[in-house]
Amino acid sequence: MRRLRRRLTALPSLVLAGLLAAGPLAAQDFPIDPPAGTAPAPPEGLALPTDFLPPQTDLVTPLAILDRLVVPGTRMQLEWRPGGGISSAEIPSPVVVTRGALAGPVLCLVAGVHGDEINGIEIVRQLSHSVDPTRLSGTIIGVPIVNVHGYSRGSRYLPDRRDLNRFFPGTRQGSIASRIANAFFQDVVSHCDMLVDFHTGSFDRSNLPQVRADLTRAEVLEFSRHFGNTVVLHSQGNKGMLRVAATAVGIPSVTFEAGSPGRLEPTEIAQAVAAIERLMVHVGMREDPSAAEPGAALDPDVVAKRPEPAPIFLDSRWVRANSGGLLISEVTLGQHVQAGQRLGRVIDPVANVERYLLAPVGGRVIGMSQNQVVLPGYAAFHLGIQTSEQQAVEEAGTPGDAVEEDPDPGERPEPPDPAAGEDYE
Repeated sequence: MRRLRRRLTALPSLVLAGLLAAGPLAAQDFPIDPPAGTAPAPPEGLALPTDFLPPQTDLVTPLAILDRLVVPGTRMQLEWRPGGGISSAEIPSPVVVTRGALAGPVLCLVAGVHGDEINGIEIVRQLSHSVDPTRLSGTIIGVPIVNVHGYSRGSRYLPDRRDLNRFFPGTRQGSIASRIANAFFQDVVSHCDMLVDFHTGSFDRSNLPQVRADLTRAEVLEFSRHFGNTVVLHSQGNKGMLRVAATAVGIPSVTFEAGSPGRLEPTEIAQAVAAIERLMVHVGMREDPSAAEPGAALDPDVVAKRPEPAPIFLDSRWVRANSGGLLISEVTLGQHVQAGQRLGRVIDPVANVERYLLAPVGGRVIGMSQNQVVLPGYAAFHLGIQTSEQQAVEEAGTPGDAVEEDPDPGERPEPPDPAAGEDYE
């Protein structure tokens, strides 16, 4: 029995010695080169394992904002208050965050920086609550009322008569306007990838729905192309404006003007809402409802309703009253006029004298005053001069007279001085 065990124990050593004597060991028991020819295709109709797997998509994580987490595919209404007890006696600003189920950019829609410009408030409210988060690629942050101080009093300004849209990005010290601007910039604007700031005309003026953008910046120029057939006016803006401050830190931003202050105008609101919906389609945040199915023929009616490329107005001119009296307009907002055409008249009711306001250039009425009592120098009509996008970009980058939109209000704003090109944004 012991002899049998010794033989079995010695057997592996003998086998190993024989293999070594035969030559080096092979690393595998199949040919090194793959066999010639191609593998046969699977039978037709057979489902492969990958057919049951969902398509790979970018992971969407919850958005951390204002000390809350907004999970993908949901909408949450938050509240924003500047720190330091600045607005402890005021209602908070609502912030509606719609976090899409799919990956995409963060679009911020802001209104009510001027408290009496309520068209923008309704525009942002509609857009913030109408988008389906389960079908949205990206995130929409809607802030319908930034300046709750002015909104609660029906005023453009903060309680100390400062214009909030002259203090962005603000600082932690200084005036109330600077502190509010800084808090809003840090708490909300810092989350944005692109921003639209809604305004209206001011001081009893009305603006045709229009986008104002600094076309000297390539990222802003590209952004301005996505609003359908909405008028685009080149304007670098003034220091302290929200769109200027946001663009300076890498967030492409524009101002969207629509209508007049102190009233709700359904037509202007609807045009602005439609423009933002087109924007979301162009930047890939939502599907185009007018798009045809892949491979299907285009519907001629659908194609006919698609907006034309946006007209760009590089230059603009204000036409001002040279005498005081009663202003009566003879043109309408959006109307095309020729050089020398009569825009309106100013009537002196004491002397019973009428003086006419004539268009210095041909263009389109993109802003105008309401009929009212005016003083000499009052900006009555804003004319936009149409040009091509290429010419607009070329001329926007050359030195020249800037298209200014507002006087610098300083510590306490003086009555507006409507110099050429100003539009009280």
